Amino acid sequence: MKANKIMGLRLLISIMLVIGFSSCSKKSSSKNTSRATGWNMDSKKAGSSKKQQAGPGLVFVEGGTFTMGKVADDVMHDWNNTPTQQHVQSFYMDETEVTNSMYLDYLDWLKSVYPPTEENYKNIYEGASPDTLVWRNRLGYNETMTNNYLRHPSYAEYPVVGVNWIQAVEFSNWRTQRVNEALLEKNGYLKKNAKTLDVTAESNFDTETYLNSPTLAYGGNEEIVLKGKNGGRKTPKAGKDGKVIEPKNVYAQRSSGILLPEYRLPTEAEWEYAAAADVGQREYNIYKGQKKYPWSGGYTRSGKRQSKGDQLANFKQGNGDYGGIAGWSDDGADITNEVKKYPANDFGLYDMAGNVAEWVQDVYRPIIDNEGNDFNYFRGNQYTKNKIGADGKVEIITATNMKFDTLSNGKIVARRYPGQIAQVPVDEKETYLRQNFDKSDNVNYRDGDKQSTRYYNFGSSEADTEKEKEEKIMYNSPKHNVTTDSLGKMVRKYDKSSKRTTLINDEVRVYKGGSWRDRAYWLDPAQRRYFPQDMATDYIGFRCAMSRVGPKADKKKSARN
Repeated sequence: MKANKIMGLRLLISIMLVIGFSSCSKKSSSKNTSRATGWNMDSKKAGSSKKQQAGPGLVFVEGGTFTMGKVADDVMHDWNNTPTQQHVQSFYMDETEVTNSMYLDYLDWLKSVYPPTEENYKNIYEGASPDTLVWRNRLGYNETMTNNYLRHPSYAEYPVVGVNWIQAVEFSNWRTQRVNEALLEKNGYLKKNAKTLDVTAESNFDTETYLNSPTLAYGGNEEIVLKGKNGGRKTPKAGKDGKVIEPKNVYAQRSSGILLPEYRLPTEAEWEYAAAADVGQREYNIYKGQKKYPWSGGYTRSGKRQSKGDQLANFKQGNGDYGGIAGWSDDGADITNEVKKYPANDFGLYDMAGNVAEWVQDVYRPIIDNEGNDFNYFRGNQYTKNKIGADGKVEIITATNMKFDTLSNGKIVARRYPGQIAQVPVDEKETYLRQNFDKSDNVNYRDGDKQSTRYYNFGSSEADTEKEKEEKIMYNSPKHNVTTDSLGKMVRKYDKSSKRTTLINDEVRVYKGGSWRDRAYWLDPAQRRYFPQDMATDYIGFRCAMSRVGPKADKKKSARN
């Protein structure tokens, strides 16, 4: 009898211990409990668990591996895209090219915030405006496009052209600020309709300024920048011990998971990967090989019954043939065409071949280094950091300390805008004893710096003469100098040297894809060309991309897909 009581007591204690451990386990797995320490954490700080949402106009591109630079044809025999195996992280990309209507939204905002009639801002609107004269031809009548293409509503959904690389980058930056501004307002961190209030040059929104010093956003206007979601509590409450409890999470932070990464130009690797869309070449986990075009098959015409014979892109079909015979065998366009007029590729992206070619981020080099990085490949990194003023605070750009650059065509563009944080190159504080980078400007790494040149003498201790330095330059391109005098007139100093051997330098950028002016040869996603970053044409446009944060994809896919 006594033994039975002892056994029953032991069984009861075991059950209680199991229940206790179970409850502890449940408690430790609670959303508010730290998995690292077991401490009860503020649930409001769990913003990192939020999934990134696609920004306006973007579609998801799941990353993966592909062969970059593998062209189906190489009739030019220039061998400027050595095939290399690359891996690209997941990212987002514009569904279509940036259209005239999208770019006009940008111009209207600039004109409102930076009135061209004011002396400090007279060059901003003009510096951002597309070059409408790119349509002119000495032996062709194109004045209709010159006068109407950008602003006439008939062309509203056509891709914007006449935009140089620098202007495309500035548009992407502007888009970042407007999207994040709208997100903060939607989530109650900005006053309702803040983005439509009378914003001035000295009181506009910048994402990095808000994250680093929220009180400086909108010029420090506390009526717009709210202290806490929906303004927080109007009057702080007192706790049980009588101490005042201040509102938590006063401003949105990066950890809030609300703000999106920046809009930017895609890298060459991202663009080529997205255009090729090799994901469509896989059936039952069997990979069928790389495509010649962004669509399946080796032809430019559709083989589907419903659209058999239709052209799948807008391109030049032959000399004097920009579309085909009217009413038959026609691609539906002579110059550019409205976006979404041709089928999307397997990622859901439109016009990744034809219509207009597109700027990408990369500085151009003839050959991709076989020993270069094989993960998110990109040439053009220039690392900077926030400039700290004498008072120990970040320095904000104002109308009085704005700096401008004069481009080769005489356009004057602003480097940074009022309300943004001034930037300076990284220095030894960031580079000392690092193995992954040792300087701010990495454009010439392994290809263009002194060590890359043919005649570099590693044992030389004497300073080179100017002539010797000139001979050692790897990319010996013309160096034109265009400036403006005190009256605003252009001062041009052309480089007339007969020793120049190339047009490649650190100011030429890659552009990808064929256009309405190009033959089918250039529709291959792996083809690549270059153009000066401060010049524009009637056949180069652009689209934006955005990095993906968090998991590669939202959910694991079946092995059969």
